[in-house]
Amino acid sequence: MRKPSQNQNSDDQQPIHLQGLKYFAKLRPLLAQLHDDATARDTAGNRTLHFDQYCMLVLLYVLNPGISSLRALSQASELTKVQAKLGNAKASLGSLSESARLFEPERLKAIIGQLAEQVQAGKLDSKTAKFAQGLIAVDGSVVNALPSIMAASLLKQTTGSAVVHWRLHTHFEVASFTPQSITVTPDGGGEHDERAVLARSLDADKIYAMDRGYAKFKLLNAIDQRGSSYLCRLRDNSKYDVLEDRPLIDGDRAAGVLSDQTVLLGKTSKLEDRPDHLVRLVCVKCTPHKNRTGGKVKGSKAPSSDGVLRIATNMPFAPAEIIAILYSYRWTVEIFFRFYKQLMGGAHLLSHSKNGIELQVYCAMIACLLMSLWVGGKPSKRTFEMIGYYFTGLASEEELLAHLTKIRKQAAASAEEKS
Repeated sequence: MRKPSQNQNSDDQQPIHLQGLKYFAKLRPLLAQLHDDATARDTAGNRTLHFDQYCMLVLLYVLNPGISSLRALSQASELTKVQAKLGNAKASLGSLSESARLFEPERLKAIIGQLAEQVQAGKLDSKTAKFAQGLIAVDGSVVNALPSIMAASLLKQTTGSAVVHWRLHTHFEVASFTPQSITVTPDGGGEHDERAVLARSLDADKIYAMDRGYAKFKLLNAIDQRGSSYLCRLRDNSKYDVLEDRPLIDGDRAAGVLSDQTVLLGKTSKLEDRPDHLVRLVCVKCTPHKNRTGGKVKGSKAPSSDGVLRIATNMPFAPAEIIAILYSYRWTVEIFFRFYKQLMGGAHLLSHSKNGIELQVYCAMIACLLMSLWVGGKPSKRTFEMIGYYFTGLASEEELLAHLTKIRKQAAASAEEKS
């Protein structure tokens, strides 16, 4: 990738190829604004790895399955072809490690926002499109880090485990199929609890789709007071009184809706902890399952299911069928976590510090947005694999472009069929 000049404002006249692909080229001037960050102390002008160059190297790691560690990334930076395309000099292991602590992750959020504005909204079910533009699937996922030997020894003695757990609190925008924001915290309670983190990051005019772990009445009240809506699954043993049975129509039954009711929740809770607004409960048929291991398989605490999905919401006018369909989109954030961990190297951390993890996560978000722009829709495993084949030299530039063209045509045809 050629190093951009400071006055480069448009890449529309450049030939299209992966290193200078239309949307990837637009990223370069966006990152260029970070070039002089954290360089004030470098009065001698000796710094060779700047913020924008570090981000390019992390993006190379995210998009290239052949690079699996920080050491491998350092080795890749020595290659003449990589230096020519990224505009970087050799990045030592020490420089990469220092960068993970030095550069400010918050600076990447503005770039993520600019790219997100360019992402074309995905085509949703025609019935739900008018409701789902502000639909945010919320969840968290844990990544593990091995600390230094001394810290690991101390952790082992005090907690019984030498592994540090970090949680990625993610807001996933369903319409564009891209992560809207990711907050990194230690995995624990108090201010790092997933419900506390969500309460601090609420926006107005959104619909938050959440699993059972977020079923806290104070949080539901906060969402309602913020001027947003929620779709929150309740636990199977939740207690409530039915205030009104709402009639079902054929479309509701076809969507698996069993009942639609106005309910009173929180009778056993303190008065100040109860819902302070009208709560609607839509029950939907789902596949029952029994967790034979008591909910502890692979660290999971998920309980068994009795075959009924209980969705609490403060949306009084949306048909029950729409509530059921909207909640089904919550699974998209789970797909993103699998995509991020299995394909984008997210299961391996380039840095074990909170700052470094945020930098890696935000670069992964940028990669997701870039792939959405390249494809013109939802990125798939096949597309990611083809990009990886290109980076490793197994696929030519022409073959990659042919694949992207094919995916765009399929997306366009699917959108036309739905409309």
